[in-house]
Amino acid sequence: MAAPSRYCAGLVRSLLGTGQLGPHAGRGWAAPPGSLLGNQARCVSRVVGPAFSGPLLAPASSRYGQGSALDRILGFPQPDRSLAPSVPAVSVHRDEQNLLLVHTPDMPENPRFLRVVLLGAPNAGKSTLSNQLLGRKVFPVSKKVHTTRCQALGVITDKEAQVILLDTPGIISPVKQKRHHLELSLLEDPWKSMESADLVMVLVDVSDKWTRSQLSPQVLQCLTHFPQVPSILVLNKVDCLKQKSVLLELTAALTEGVVNGKKLNIKQALHSRLGTLGPSPATEDPNTHSVRNSQRTGWPYFQEIFMLSALNNKDVNTLKQYLLAQTKPGPWEFHSGVLTSQTPEEICANKIREKLLEYLPEEVPYSVQQKTVIWEEGPSGELVIQQNLLVPKESHMRILIGQKGLLIAQIAQEVGRDLMDIFLCDVHIRLSVKLLK
Repeated sequence: MAAPSRYCAGLVRSLLGTGQLGPHAGRGWAAPPGSLLGNQARCVSRVVGPAFSGPLLAPASSRYGQGSALDRILGFPQPDRSLAPSVPAVSVHRDEQNLLLVHTPDMPENPRFLRVVLLGAPNAGKSTLSNQLLGRKVFPVSKKVHTTRCQALGVITDKEAQVILLDTPGIISPVKQKRHHLELSLLEDPWKSMESADLVMVLVDVSDKWTRSQLSPQVLQCLTHFPQVPSILVLNKVDCLKQKSVLLELTAALTEGVVNGKKLNIKQALHSRLGTLGPSPATEDPNTHSVRNSQRTGWPYFQEIFMLSALNNKDVNTLKQYLLAQTKPGPWEFHSGVLTSQTPEEICANKIREKLLEYLPEEVPYSVQQKTVIWEEGPSGELVIQQNLLVPKESHMRILIGQKGLLIAQIAQEVGRDLMDIFLCDVHIRLSVKLLK
């Protein structure tokens, strides 16, 4: 959507007055495995080399595609870098993934580093944006809230620069956490992430007319508690707006009319929003600002504004280049072959959960327990997975299986396809639905 992108970029420039955008179980049922040509769950890889049939230290590219990071560590010959994939695959073996995570980073002579925390209300699009920035869908995404249950880490490595993305759960209040019996991680992880952040990226879903005109109290509380951490504002889902002029109003409200110490060039919208806020926050220092203004709905210390759709590659690339430009001289935290700190089993479980949230109604997906019973390499080098989905009610079991088993088969097929793109190998996945006793 080039037109909206140009509009948003121009809008930011006009607002800032600049000419350039800144840098468990009983009886059950199983989905039958097979090929993608039928109503099955086997996913056929589009790209990789020959199937693995040798010892553990055989070239990892035989399983994970050419240019595997593990090959570089073990000293195997490397292909032409111009032909190697720019985004690393994730190893299907937990021990190899762990080895890569602790391996000494292969830093260049002048490394640069940045740790970025993504904050926002539930369902603001943090995981979608993280996946786009990383280049692979390693984080679960759905339209239901609380898809991300704990902090997840992603790594972008580009030439001398390395950016760590901390995809946090949507910030919630202690009252909601207790009322809905949610994991404590949903409450604690965003705050823990801020302690080591170099930059905080606040996401706002502009398509949600009920919440878009103000930052959530939890986000504001977090920003106020860590005023020393530079922050940027990302207005997401701008492609859903019919009237792009709404962005003017939202920008005025969410920034209190000030970005990077400069007043925005907004007249009527600015005065109507800020007329009762007292002295201009442009003259205040965020490091000395207290919570004296309990009615605050915006944050006047954002250094930059981005208006984008997380599904638009061009929009996301602009943001990615900005993050890379913000890196500071310093050692890398991970080897360049690391894409995420998640284990392959965690990625698989999250992908299955993503589909459950997408296809099951209301509270049903939240009651499903997952148990991986098989995770092994098949005779042809493919990854073979079996996971049992345990449900508390027979009615839930019928819903999850679907008519003639079509739903569970579709879920298995989609999960297998997603995992293939993450692991870069054939994936044969079997899902069994069982009743908890």
